[in-house]
Amino acid sequence: MVSPVVWTATVVLIIALLAFDFFFHVRKAHTPSLKEAATWSAVYVGIAIAFGLAVVVFGGSEMGTEYFAGYITEKALSVDNLFVFLIIMTSFKVPAADQQKVLLFGIVFSLIARTSLIFVGATLINQFAWVFYLFGLILLVTGGNMLRSHGENGDDGENIVIRLTRRLFHTTEHYDGDKLFTQVDGKRALTPMLMVMIAIGGTDILFALDSIPAIFGLTQNTFVVFTATAFSLMGLRQLYFLLDGLLDRLIYLSYGLAAILAFIGVKLILHALHENTVPFINDGEPVTVTEISTNVSLSVILGVLLVTVIASLLSPKGRAQTAINNARHHVDRYLDMSYETDQERREETYAKLQRESAAIKLLPPKYRKLIREEPELLRKLERAKQIHDKRIDEGHGSSIARSLP
Repeated sequence: MVSPVVWTATVVLIIALLAFDFFFHVRKAHTPSLKEAATWSAVYVGIAIAFGLAVVVFGGSEMGTEYFAGYITEKALSVDNLFVFLIIMTSFKVPAADQQKVLLFGIVFSLIARTSLIFVGATLINQFAWVFYLFGLILLVTGGNMLRSHGENGDDGENIVIRLTRRLFHTTEHYDGDKLFTQVDGKRALTPMLMVMIAIGGTDILFALDSIPAIFGLTQNTFVVFTATAFSLMGLRQLYFLLDGLLDRLIYLSYGLAAILAFIGVKLILHALHENTVPFINDGEPVTVTEISTNVSLSVILGVLLVTVIASLLSPKGRAQTAINNARHHVDRYLDMSYETDQERREETYAKLQRESAAIKLLPPKYRKLIREEPELLRKLERAKQIHDKRIDEGHGSSIARSLP
């Protein structure tokens, strides 16, 4: 049993970390460098590990193992969520410097939504043992849906919440800095900044419906569930910028997460049978089954993620898809003058585009033909080259750009 003092201190720590993130990193709009993103990602992972070690010391090895199993699972699911965040922010054409604020809002909203579901889930589990069956089925269905929808990331961010908001309120398609409201023809209107926050908030609720049953499949300790979930969300903003351009490389991540969710779903159903009170199953009596330990769960989760990541990184198809998708992302960013107003950063984007173009030329012929099947992308690449060459001729290019071949 965790004391109220520990609960209070933990909540204060999490709020302090969020406040620090806002006032020292997000309040002033800017695009974080790779070094900044890497440094602070490492810091937040370090804090999560240090907290886990404290759980081991003061709560015991079993509680500590449950925490790390939950943290790793939730962190992996949150990385998969970044794919959807990328789609939403691309759809709304969020300026690079303002993306941090949108992501931090998403993290705070997600933490609030998941905390509510955690306490609801804990109450249901304490009152009704059959809830384990429900959670297990949810995870099995979710795992199946991940396999079925793998690669179909065509969602444009226009979820039902956004469509309803557009219908009920006066909105505008134009940004006004990072303001949530602006004036259009003398009328107050919702800016795309507020709309994208609503889109990410609505999506976070759907993510929570999957992730909360997953972690309850590893532990029923409410404190461990809450802290593992909270610390998995910490640093997600930095991770987004650190993995920017590499997310598409993890082509087998959905398969790995589907396997993990299915595994935890089976684990939950086995636990439900062991605690069975449902009248039409074994006359309401517990069923003798072999339950999966937390140590085994942690080993399976780590093993599946390791195999998934290695297979993705070594896959020739993954390398081809990454180069082409990155070229698509960066050419759109370079051509969109509102995306990045800092010209030095804009030239850095062009430098990345050049590297991706060179990588595409080195691809085997059967993968190189993929880009030839995208005439619109080829036109954009040519247009970007013309704009860049013109800037160099006019003496506006950066030293980075002038050093490119």
